[in-house]
Amino acid sequence: MQNKGLIKFFAILFALVSIYQLSFTFVANGVKNDAKAVAGDNPDKELKYLDSIGKEKVLNLGFTDFTYNEVKNKQLNKGLDLEGGINVILQISIKDVLKGLANNSKNPVFNKSLADASANLEGNKTYLNKFFEAFEANSKGTVKLASPDIFANRSLQGEGGVDFQMSDAQVQKVIKRKVDESVESAFKVLRERIDKFGVTQPNIQKLGETGRILVELPGAKDVDRIKKLLGGKAQLEFWETYKIEEIGNFLVAANEALKKTEVAKVETKTVAKDSLNALLTDAKDSTEAKKGNNPLFDKIIGQGGGPVLGYFAPKDTAAINAYFKRPEIRVLLAADQHYAKFVWSKPTTIKDQKAKDLASAKDIEVVELYALKGNRDNNPAMSGGVVTDAKDTFDQMGKPAVSMQMNSQGAKVWEELTGRAFAQKSYIAIVLDDIVYSAPGVTSGPIAGGRSEITGSFDVAETKDLANVLNAGKLPASADIIQSTVVGPSLGQAAIDAGTISSVLGFLLVCVWMVFYYGKAGWYANLALLLNLLFLFGIMASFGFVLTLPGIAGIVLTLGTAVDANIIIYERAKEELREGKSLSEAVQASYGWHGAMRSIIDANVTHVLTGAILFIFGTGPIKGFALTLLIGIVTSLFTSIFIARIFIDRNILGKADLTFSTNITKNWFTNFHFDFIKVKKFTYIFSSIVTVVSLVSIFFINGLDEGVDFVGGRTFQVKFEKAIDATAVSDELSAAFGTPVEAKILGDDDQLKITTKYKIKEDGVAIDEEVNQKLYAALQKYFPNTSYDKFINSYNGKTVGVLQASKVGASISEDIKTNSYWAVLGAMAVIFLYLMVSFRKWQYSLGAIAAVAHDVVFVLGIYSLCYKFMPFHMEMDQHFIAAILTVIGYSMNDTVIVFDRVREFIIGNRKGSFEDIVNASINTTLSRTLNTSLMMIIVLLTMFIFGGESIRGFIFAMLIGIIVGTYSSLFIATPVLVDTISNDEKHTIEDKHNKVS
Repeated sequence: MQNKGLIKFFAILFALVSIYQLSFTFVANGVKNDAKAVAGDNPDKELKYLDSIGKEKVLNLGFTDFTYNEVKNKQLNKGLDLEGGINVILQISIKDVLKGLANNSKNPVFNKSLADASANLEGNKTYLNKFFEAFEANSKGTVKLASPDIFANRSLQGEGGVDFQMSDAQVQKVIKRKVDESVESAFKVLRERIDKFGVTQPNIQKLGETGRILVELPGAKDVDRIKKLLGGKAQLEFWETYKIEEIGNFLVAANEALKKTEVAKVETKTVAKDSLNALLTDAKDSTEAKKGNNPLFDKIIGQGGGPVLGYFAPKDTAAINAYFKRPEIRVLLAADQHYAKFVWSKPTTIKDQKAKDLASAKDIEVVELYALKGNRDNNPAMSGGVVTDAKDTFDQMGKPAVSMQMNSQGAKVWEELTGRAFAQKSYIAIVLDDIVYSAPGVTSGPIAGGRSEITGSFDVAETKDLANVLNAGKLPASADIIQSTVVGPSLGQAAIDAGTISSVLGFLLVCVWMVFYYGKAGWYANLALLLNLLFLFGIMASFGFVLTLPGIAGIVLTLGTAVDANIIIYERAKEELREGKSLSEAVQASYGWHGAMRSIIDANVTHVLTGAILFIFGTGPIKGFALTLLIGIVTSLFTSIFIARIFIDRNILGKADLTFSTNITKNWFTNFHFDFIKVKKFTYIFSSIVTVVSLVSIFFINGLDEGVDFVGGRTFQVKFEKAIDATAVSDELSAAFGTPVEAKILGDDDQLKITTKYKIKEDGVAIDEEVNQKLYAALQKYFPNTSYDKFINSYNGKTVGVLQASKVGASISEDIKTNSYWAVLGAMAVIFLYLMVSFRKWQYSLGAIAAVAHDVVFVLGIYSLCYKFMPFHMEMDQHFIAAILTVIGYSMNDTVIVFDRVREFIIGNRKGSFEDIVNASINTTLSRTLNTSLMMIIVLLTMFIFGGESIRGFIFAMLIGIIVGTYSSLFIATPVLVDTISNDEKHTIEDKHNKVS
């Protein structure tokens, strides 16, 4: 081997760099363990401890030292499935951006195009492109994007803006740029909010040109709080309000009108005794009032006053909003109240006023109803854009509050606004994202200086978050959470434990087999494998890559594939030794291009291609799996080819006693002469039957168990205090949600995976919280001692409640499904082209693709036939697609080895018919094929048993795929090759070989 010294130098250098990079991870983990020991189960105390030592030196290397903060930033990053935390994908509303750019145009073509773009959005299509398509279809050339009432408005005119003389194509370029600027603005606002939130190592990135932003918050635990922080638009407004006596007549009239359309309640209800009831006492039909036939007033559960029209249950807000939107109800408003805007407060608690003894009454959650003084343009009296600074503080009563300072222009308007409120004895509502936070009156005259305060039923965390979002600024458009994953820290630790066990066991089993089968050469392969793992982790730590649970699966899978190159080389060396060559000659030949190198390169290129496609089309943990796989391929090639060679060359210079086998295995698979081509009719029939049965099951009988990744929905992994009946829970939740809810045992019989599509097409933090509340209310009887916060949110040591939750919105599920189709088809197409270029004959590509298509259909068929009764989940999701692509890569890897031997024998002097040459190629590579397959099966079985419930279906797909892939390489790919090579070409090959003496 040339340049052996240089290779040793780089190997030692890479090893030292890897150890250096990984040392930060070991030290950081040690400090975290110390923090947990100090804090016990108190996460706040743990965080304070880590903050307190952030600038202390914790690592001294002699020539330099590092603080904890520096060590923490250099450690190997763990994904949310290992660390715990929250991952969300936010969709910036391009529709809102376009409305803003068009100054909320009333143009019917413009608005219809917006609606059509929303309705017809397809997978992997951006909203903006669909809008342009819809506008072209709706306008038919009669209306231009550059119309003055659309984009050629005053705010978009000027340099770089829209001129009314522009063509639609020119306007599209401007609008695309403006939309990109809005998304960039949203990105900066979100980054500022997150930076002030206090989580360690947050990750925020834009996802291409989709208007989507990925946010990962490792270690974050308060689910609802974070979703509010991320999803809040921070649209701060100041509105004048109506008092209850001013709007009361409308409410009475609305209640009377609703009696005619709403179904009367049979049961008698007690109407809250508030000022509205005082108005009702004069109503003629007091009998009806007593019976509870009051669609609006019956929902009032607490006395209002001042600007508060009444207290209502949060669950009734949707119905009341619907009432007030009806044209026949709004027409009842007085002429000067025509533009009244009805809004709600943030939830608060009051004593149950229906209780007999108010002193002992329970606290109930309510929201307040307000009526704001609107106008034709729906503009507030003052916008929050005038706020220059916001701080969390405490009011005069010692309660948490937020103080604000306005600029000079805002201070002037604020003085006028408060002066008018003082004179009229009215109130000013402080509204954030259409939620009233407070509505104070003004008792001491106009307020000068531009300073104001937001008070209400806050806790300290809420005032910090509110001040944070006000300082960061408002989002240019709403940001809807279209995908989210929440993983509790206890679940993350369980994943780490499962991954560690499967990794160690997989490594040991591979090492034992290599020594058993190859003897001393197996030890050399194992040393190379150990160094390979060091390099792999070192590279991930050096470049800041994230380690995920599927990534650990990729590492364990690398253990099986890493020795593949060694197996190919060792098997070739054994062949050379059998032909009478010396050990050094055999090693030289096996490491040559015409020995094992061509096969190794071809096989790994196909593997790299599938891994790259998986990385391009995958998201989240799947990218982690693909990345780990790709790095593992590179490091394993380096260590297998170069590091193991160094040990082998040292042996040659010393004892020269290598045989690449043991006494037990030296004759295994030698002189094997099975006629694979002869049985092709039987294998064709068998595979055809399996393919037909699979396709019938997939398309006509069972279908596939499509997970939420493909159809959208929410899933919750819920741990109960004892064994649970999944069917009963499913029925209870279905009744509570009013739509089918699926509940399945996940691993242990005290743990369920709950899936629902309830309101999945509706976005917004309020919807997410509503689903969480419904889930808790329906399951509360199983958790009598667990509060809502403890049930939903994560914390260290959590053992019951929601351990993991995920949401995939309808729009992103379409993209995932589309990406999955293209990933599988793209992998097959790319490999077809590569093999055609490499082998220079399309028949090789066809044989390989036929085998791969067979494998994919076979695995899909197994999943379709078995998902209803298997004791683990067999869902079609991103993990499953990753498994399919891995199977494609492995099947190609296996097939290419056989095809390389066919090519070698065709070029060589082997006699016999074309079928004999192909049979010989299969038989002489059978040892490698079965050895590698056995390694993979051992590793995958280890992961299947010990790797954890969450990846069991993923591993099962690969396990079936490896077995089927081995079969198809032997019994499908090569027979197809034989059948598609023309008879003339076969005769030419045979004549050439048989003429050789």
